[in-house]
Amino acid sequence: MTKQGNHPDINRRRSLALMGAAGVLSLASRAFAQIQAPACTVTPQQTEGPFFVDTRLQRSDIRADPGSPAKPGVPLALSLRVLSVTNSGCTPLAGALVDVWHCDAAGVYSGVDGNAGRFLRGQQLSDRDGRVRFMSIYPGWYPGRAVHVHFKLRGSPAANAGGRGYEFTSQLYFDGGINDKVLAAAPYARAGSRTRNESDSGFRAGGSRLLLALTPSGAGYAGTFDIGLRST
Repeated sequence: MTKQGNHPDINRRRSLALMGAAGVLSLASRAFAQIQAPACTVTPQQTEGPFFVDTRLQRSDIRADPGSPAKPGVPLALSLRVLSVTNSGCTPLAGALVDVWHCDAAGVYSGVDGNAGRFLRGQQLSDRDGRVRFMSIYPGWYPGRAVHVHFKLRGSPAANAGGRGYEFTSQLYFDGGINDKVLAAAPYARAGSRTRNESDSGFRAGGSRLLLALTPSGAGYAGTFDIGLRST
């Protein structure tokens, strides 16, 4: 008489169950690895433009000129992760000085062209995970440019493992459909011809790889982006 534990049908079912479980675990492991793995690509560099000001104002909330009310606009929580890209993969880059600046809802930059203040400007040092976080507002627009945010990264020789300083400047762009929605309401809505992504010279030079990943967050949006810097 065959023992129940060694019955061929039972053994076969056990084997299939174990194989199925192993397959699920394997798929889950691969999916987890894909989710956790950084976007290991080099970020396109773009022009600094005429509006950079080295304010040396280290802060995370950049919505206001110091001592003044915050600029009106749709809230934007911006999270950037700085990564060092090598042939073997990506690693977080700590200690990078990250400047962010952009125009207000009316298309005005602070500190240039006779405009006072330091609103919508600030800098942060990337943490051990390579991250910096800024609280801002959704940028407005001005003639000739699509909606965008400027950023600059700098590192001193002491902060860089390679013993060399670096500087990298680029811009971030926004989904056209979300632009249409945000800019149709106050305080953004105004007369004039707005430049869309596809007509913007900066966007045509790699802007599709510089789009912020946006998700709704409260009354505004949260945007995330990985900045990949080639390490030599």
